[in-house]
Amino acid sequence: MSKNLSRRDALKIGATAIALPTIVPASVLGRDATAPPSETVRVGVIGCGGRARMISQGADVRGFDVVAVADCLKKRADNFAAELSAKKPCAAYEDFRKMIEKEKLDAVMVETTTHARAWITVLAMQMGMDVYIEKPMCLTISEGRAMVNAARAYDRVTQVGTQQRSMPINNWASDLVKNGAIGKVKAVLAPNFIGPYHWTGPTLDGSKQSVEPWWDIWTNQAELRPYDGQLHRGWAKWWAYDSGGMCFGVTGWGAHSYDQINRALGTDETGPVEIVLEEEVAERDSGRFAPRETVGGVVLGDTGDIDTGTDYHEMARLAGPRAKVRMKMANGTELRLHLDGDRGPGLGAIFVGENGKIEINRNKLASNPKELVHSPDNPGPNRRPETAYHIEDWINAIKSRSRCTADIEYGQRSATLCELVNIARAVNRVGEPLKWDPDAERFTNCDEGNTMLSRPRRQGYELPEVAEKA
Repeated sequence: MSKNLSRRDALKIGATAIALPTIVPASVLGRDATAPPSETVRVGVIGCGGRARMISQGADVRGFDVVAVADCLKKRADNFAAELSAKKPCAAYEDFRKMIEKEKLDAVMVETTTHARAWITVLAMQMGMDVYIEKPMCLTISEGRAMVNAARAYDRVTQVGTQQRSMPINNWASDLVKNGAIGKVKAVLAPNFIGPYHWTGPTLDGSKQSVEPWWDIWTNQAELRPYDGQLHRGWAKWWAYDSGGMCFGVTGWGAHSYDQINRALGTDETGPVEIVLEEEVAERDSGRFAPRETVGGVVLGDTGDIDTGTDYHEMARLAGPRAKVRMKMANGTELRLHLDGDRGPGLGAIFVGENGKIEINRNKLASNPKELVHSPDNPGPNRRPETAYHIEDWINAIKSRSRCTADIEYGQRSATLCELVNIARAVNRVGEPLKWDPDAERFTNCDEGNTMLSRPRRQGYELPEVAEKA
């Protein structure tokens, strides 16, 4: 199979034909896909929402410049580019492929909706880009594997946005667990995160009704629907666009929690062998505890969430479809996804070993005995913006052509844990173990579950074929 991409004169999208740029391989653009970039990495941002601003503007990292941004809703790209241009010139584009072709980029940050990330990421890799991918990196287990295959085929440096992997205190604690400080890990306790909802509005596929071109593009692989502001703004809670990406959702905070588990257990390139749904899925909040005392809307004794400025425990009380799930790793360690969210490690887990317990949360630790984490070796809380370490790791890896701390394979394995929770709930076989082969990434006793490993993709948004590595 050829590594070069087929050319298209245009992509017909929806009822309106929009001429999009031909997809050109890196070699045609005059870039050596294996050569390190200049001292300053030229970065483009794809998707111009709040997270893009936080990632690209909030990190005190040298060695990269955001020189262009793209968003299918052009006015968002224009506004973001204007903000960035206050410091250095920044161009705005409607289509990310045109941005890559014209701006001689080294890398891109994919900060779009979840359901668009795989398609954009694979195309960007084929065009020679190293990629920072917001978490969760994929909508389904199948497309996540396609993304990993593309990264390996095109020798791309990848970083998934699970930034706790770059935080010194989290890595130090993870190594305590991994290296046996609490003995053999018998169980891991993590939150009972909220799953997604199913949007029940009408679809337009097969209809002659037209929509705004940007909305057609935004819809990406999903069924085309009439524009709805609730869907557009709240996409993370709907199954077709994410799998529970709310603050306390399975693929929202859950992606961080499960990634923390893999990091500490050393299971970055494998997964569970058994998944059990322990109760019926029900709509409920995590309100085991009464709201805590507040003064002027600020919860006493809690600094809130560093990303959103919202109180952590109030976000964790969010109601939604949830049910306890248990998983078993190949070595017998149990993952018990049981905890109420309004107390406990919402972005991490409690590791229960033969000789003690360690609780790892974002930038926070606790242990029993206390001496485990009260050590002079403990690096302490972050001294920089929390994404700074992560962006810096990515930029350094781009220059050295090395693997990142949150390499795409690790992101795939963490996203898989999220999806296995959702699939177990959807299959709804309470108490029945679903057997999972982490190497084949398939169920061995659940055909229904295997049908959920991928989803039909709308015409024009099929994942491109990935060339075999030469």
